[in-house]
Formats: sequence, C-alpha cells, structure tokens
Amino acid sequence: MLTPRSRNLFLAAVGAIALHVVDDNFVQPQPGSSADDHLFSGLIPLAVLALAAWAYLRVGPGARATIALSLVLPAILSGAEAIYYSGETGLAGDDYTGLLAMAAAPVLLVIGVTTLWNSRRLDDNRGRRYGRRLLKTAGVVALLAIFALPVSIAYVGSHVTRAEVPDPKLGAAHENVKLETSDGLELEGWYVPSTNRAAVIVFPGRSGIQKQARMLVRNGYGVLLYDRRGEGESDGDPNTWGWDFDKDIRAGIDFLEERPDVDPERIGGLGSSVGGEMMLHTAADTEQLAAVVAEGAGARTMGEEVDDVSGFAKVGNALSYGARDIANSILHNRLPPDNLMDLVPEIAPTPVFIIHAGDDDAGHRGPDYYRAAGEPKQIWEAQGGHTDGIDREPREYERRVTAFFDGALLE
Repeated sequence: MLTPRSRNLFLAAVGAIALHVVDDNFVQPQPGSSADDHLFSGLIPLAVLALAAWAYLRVGPGARATIALSLVLPAILSGAEAIYYSGETGLAGDDYTGLLAMAAAPVLLVIGVTTLWNSRRLDDNRGRRYGRRLLKTAGVVALLAIFALPVSIAYVGSHVTRAEVPDPKLGAAHENVKLETSDGLELEGWYVPSTNRAAVIVFPGRSGIQKQARMLVRNGYGVLLYDRRGEGESDGDPNTWGWDFDKDIRAGIDFLEERPDVDPERIGGLGSSVGGEMMLHTAADTEQLAAVVAEGAGARTMGEEVDDVSGFAKVGNALSYGARDIANSILHNRLPPDNLMDLVPEIAPTPVFIIHAGDDDAGHRGPDYYRAAGEPKQIWEAQGGHTDGIDREPREYERRVTAFFDGALLE
C-alpha cells in the first residue's frame, strides 16, 4: 500500500532532481551557452522524471520500488559536478541545486528498499523464494554493468572537466590569446610566435602537452595551446569524448591563418588521445591543416568501439557503448560524429603520422587508422602506455615528430 509519507518523499526527491535539471540546462547554463543549446539535455530528462512520478502513483509495490531505485543513480550524478568543482574552484552556479538533488539519493534508496522489504512474498517455499531473488539480483547487476556505468560515464563527461590552468612552461615567451568558435564560444589559450613561418596546434588543453609544445618551440615552430570547450577558462559545456572539438581546432586554424609570422599553408596539428581523434576528424574535413600527428587516437563512438573487437564481444560493445552514445547524444544535444574509419581515408594527400603504444594503448585503434589512411603516412609504436612516448623515449619522439613536420611544413 502506498502511504502518504512515501508518496510525498518520493515526489519531493523527484522534484529536487528536476529542479537541478532546470537550473543546469536553462537557468544557469555554462558560460557561452544558452537555454537553446540544451533543449534535449533538459527536456528529455524532465519528461522521464514526470513519467516516473506519474507511474509511481499508479503501479504496484514492486514497480514502485524499481522506479525509486532507478532514480538513485541520476540523483547521485546530479551532484558529481558540485563535488568535483568544490575542491577545485569552489561552489558556484547550479552546484547548489546539484547537491540538493544528490541529497535525494538516500531518500530514494530507503523508499525503494523499504517497499521491496514490505512487499516481499512469504507464501511460497524457501528454495523458490531465494532462487527468484537471486535471479532478480543477477539481472540488476547485469543491467548496471551494461547500461548504468556507460550512462554514468557519459553524464560525468558532459559536466566535469579539468578546471585549473597550469603555469606556462613553454620554453619561450608567449602571448595570451582568445579564439572564437563557429558556434560562438570563446576559448582561452597561449601562443608562442613562429621563427620558421610554420605553426602547430597542440591539442587539447594546456595541461599534459607542454612537453610537446616545448619540443616544437625549440625547433622554431609557432605553437598554439588552448583550453578546449568547457575546460579551464574557456566557454562551453565539458565534452570528454570530443564530439565538437573539430570546431575548437578550426578556431585555432583561423587564428593562425591571421598571424603575420605564419604562412597559412604551413599549419599543422598535433593531437593527443581525444585530441588525436579529433585532429584526424578535422583533417578529413578541411585542407587547411598541412600535416597531422595523431597520438593515442582511440574510439569515441559505438561504431568505433564495435570495430575494435571481434566475435561475441561486438554484442556487448554495441549494448554498452550504444547506451553511452544515446546518453551522449542527449547530454550534448547532437548526434554522434561519423566513424573515423570512414573519415581517415579522406585525409590524403595531407601527410599523417600515427603514434601508438601497441597493446598498452587505449583503444588499440592507431594501426587500424594507419591502414585506412592514404599516402603519405607514417606510423610509430612508441614505448610506454597511452601517450607516454615523449616521456619514455624523448629523443626518439622529438626526432620523429620534428622530422615529420619539417618534411611536411618546411620543405
């Protein structure tokens, strides 16, 4: 029997989550974005919450418990952004409603567990009873593994990213610059002017890639580094999988083409990890990049993840990464990008250099992208793990990468 207390607690908990959805997407969206940019990420979750509230008042105890327990994870995730940024930049904006929504998680958990306990069947034999419970538990665990984790990763990836901006250690004086993307975001970054008329975009961000930047500066290249959207001091929503980073890279190209120290036909790109994936993507769509180095490029969509495995594993990847892509599409308000295996052949005749770490690399996609690419192309299996080549083999890394850019941009 549904008691007034359980009903009111459930509706209050759902209301707290809904309040954060409205605050996050429509009242206080990220700088540079507006409510219009969040229609799907706002309206679809609100519709799901409204449906949950409507159904909760009309179904039996087992279904009520399932509804309450299924909303525990969304409540927890609502506060993930606030928890992270409270230790980085302090609470601000929609963080407060996020914490309120997170407080609904234990309420929903107690409602769900209590409802299950009070409605449990005791009129059959013990073996059948515990067998049924074991099967239900196994089913819940399977669903969590297949769907809950990928959806959680998608949510966190669309709300949390690196907040701090490191100190610049670029080996030369730099300029503070602002870039503007085609969708109206302002990106903050640094630029070290060129001494050889060529320049390279080192992407993404200003952390973790300063060694590559110093290496290129030593060899006379102009180097542009900047915070990707939603990161550091740049506008926009966080975007872990990089589905819109081609716009960020194009903003860097536009900036370099206007520089008096740079020949517009001598602009290259060096992308690391997700930056490598999106550098390949951008090079396939434009001739403005004269050379591309992609290090640690992996998979960013379900199609690419399915291509990365064989046999029955394709089914598991399709289910779990399909759930992640659906969540990403809703949260990022856009469809997934095209499969890189279809895009990479279009890069030619732009020279491309693939760096990977063999079995230690994330995604294992580098050799596949190399085989799909047209000439001219190069590949190198560096020692160490994912994007660790410059740390494990700094001299060989510099020799190979600078020789590639010298050949493509200077000769």
